[in-house]
Amino acid sequence: MGGASNSNLPPGFHFFPSDEELVDHFLRRKASLLPCQPDIVPTVCMNHYDPWELNGKALEAGNQWYFFSHAKHSRVTPNGYWSSVCADETVSSGGCSVGVKKTLVFSTGEPSEGTKTNWIMHEYHLLDGRKGISSSTSSTNSSSKKLHHPNTECNNWVICRMFDSTTGGSQAASCHEEGMELSCLDEVFLSLDDYDEVSLSNN
Repeated sequence: MGGASNSNLPPGFHFFPSDEELVDHFLRRKASLLPCQPDIVPTVCMNHYDPWELNGKALEAGNQWYFFSHAKHSRVTPNGYWSSVCADETVSSGGCSVGVKKTLVFSTGEPSEGTKTNWIMHEYHLLDGRKGISSSTSSTNSSSKKLHHPNTECNNWVICRMFDSTTGGSQAASCHEEGMELSCLDEVFLSLDDYDEVSLSNN
């Protein structure tokens, strides 16, 4: 697959976020209708495409592809479907549970009768519709409680990490699960409000 969205990253920068960063930095801001900086993860209707058709549509990072999608979208694609293969995992940040990670495998053919492929997807959901508001604040603020309603439109976003397990994507994903962190340069880059204004010193 290609990665048209990769052109938004300066040379030398790589996008390899942990589970916590995907949920806390990217998904939470998307669900809160806030801009993500950098704004490099595209939105894709996952039921419109088979995994090998995401060329130029999802953000490519090594052997993995990232995109936002709507949780209400069907997991049935033109030539197959995604199905869960193991129990959901909890994603934690600062000692608090902030999201849920679902692992799915893609099969070709009709649902429940298809043939499994090597395509794997991690689908991340905010826990109980959390949108960046602390539990203490939400419990005392009636307007915040409305934001936690599970049926509100903005709480139905998910962020997905997809890879072909035969190309090494699964090995890269396991590194994140073991607590692999972003490089120092990547952390600085993600903290910038506008990386177009960054200038390098000649010293």
